[in-house]
Amino acid sequence: MPATRPLHLAAEIGGPPRHDAASHVALARLAEGGALDFVTLRDSFARPGLDAAAVLARVAPETARVGLVPTLTTTHTEPFHVSSAVATLDWVSRGRAGWHADVSTTEAEARLFGRRPAAPAPALWQEAGEVADVVARLWDSWEDDAEIRSVATGRFVDRDKLHHIDFEGSTFSVKGPAIVPRPPQGRPVTVIDATTTPAGRAAARHADVVYVRASSPEQAAALRAEVHRSAARHGRDPQAVRVLVALTVDLGDAETAPEPGLESGPQLAGHGTYFRGGPVDLAELVTQWYRAGAVDGFHLTPLSPARDLERIVNGTVALLQHRSLFRTFYPGGTLREHLGLTRPANRYAAPRTEAAS
Repeated sequence: MPATRPLHLAAEIGGPPRHDAASHVALARLAEGGALDFVTLRDSFARPGLDAAAVLARVAPETARVGLVPTLTTTHTEPFHVSSAVATLDWVSRGRAGWHADVSTTEAEARLFGRRPAAPAPALWQEAGEVADVVARLWDSWEDDAEIRSVATGRFVDRDKLHHIDFEGSTFSVKGPAIVPRPPQGRPVTVIDATTTPAGRAAARHADVVYVRASSPEQAAALRAEVHRSAARHGRDPQAVRVLVALTVDLGDAETAPEPGLESGPQLAGHGTYFRGGPVDLAELVTQWYRAGAVDGFHLTPLSPARDLERIVNGTVALLQHRSLFRTFYPGGTLREHLGLTRPANRYAAPRTEAAS
């Protein structure tokens, strides 16, 4: 079927570990110049480097529109801290934050904390889904107008508009409320890579953006349809879930055609289907898959960020804009607006309002 809604594009800005934010600022600004929906910064406890959420908090004041999505691993991180970190990023970016939920699978990562051994993937992703649930509840634990800030009365907050969430999970419990006021977006965007079955279950319940990996538009369309069916089974509106194909791109040789079907490239530590070619070749692939209605967009991981992101923005994106397939400016200010997602209502405010009525 033909595409009927906007094309969404995002890019990874990580690479070799760096201990300053200058390169990340430059790459995020480059992505913003191409009007990309968001940039991501991968992180894990298995590699050295700075904390992704903290780096993007540094990037936030140096950018104005592009969304900022760090990876946060839920396995050894307290849900309360995840909630606070992402809410803080949403505030400092004025509503442009999301988070990529991931898990820690190795014994080496577990030993860094010394609290428990590594668990099987299904258990880790069950916990990750519960973390996604609890952080959304914590973001709702402050009503939008809970802050009073009255000098005359000395009141900062209306305590009746703060809510305990009283969450009991399989491995943790959280009483709440949060310590950070409700974020500008209400709930920042949750991203999950649904490549594995356990991750797919969590994505169907909780993700606003879902990554899939496909080597043909037909396969991408089938995966997108399955994500939508799974979301509907959990009582969600499938049209409110954005499905992006995750693709690692190597644009180092503009004269080299992409590998047929994207089938034989290296997996690059499991981080995606591999594309090699020039910016025009990539634009042709995006155009074909999107016009076929197979995808909502692409999450692109440049093999060489400094080289390939420039070619993506000034080559691929420029051509897509020329074809009127991708926007030339941001129509809104928040990441939810970029993605065409509404601001969620507060789950705790509605019952209170109904009771008052």
